[in-house]
Amino acid sequence: MNKTQDFSAIMKDMMGSFPVDTGAVEDAFKSTASLNEKLSGVALEAAEKSAEISNKWTKETLSKLTEVSKVKADPADYAKAATDFASAAAEVAAENMSAFAEIAKKVQMDTVELMMAAGKDAAEDATSAVKKATNDVTAAAQKATAAK
Repeated sequence: MNKTQDFSAIMKDMMGSFPVDTGAVEDAFKSTASLNEKLSGVALEAAEKSAEISNKWTKETLSKLTEVSKVKADPADYAKAATDFASAAAEVAAENMSAFAEIAKKVQMDTVELMMAAGKDAAEDATSAVKKATNDVTAAAQKATAAK
């Protein structure tokens, strides 16, 4: 009967001949964590500003509703108060929507800036890693050739 050859020792020797740099993986993890921290900062800042705008908008609306809810002497005054409230609410809504749009625009610009920087850093890291890996593999191949 034929015996099946044990490839585990061969694979172990072959894999041992190629050096693996775990530093590159660690650096990639650190870069990703740093990018995530910066992106989270952008998102949290936007959420905080949005909450401030919403809070201000609510307070303004409630203060205007106080005037609408007061007793009026003439029934026509109720219609005028409702019209004034609707007009003021529309004006405040336009202002606040503009403020939300500014926040969104800043988030977009900050995100694009971060992603561009991350892409540049990743390209530089990849180039460096490929050069190092090429040098390591070439050295290992030369060492293996010289050993034979």
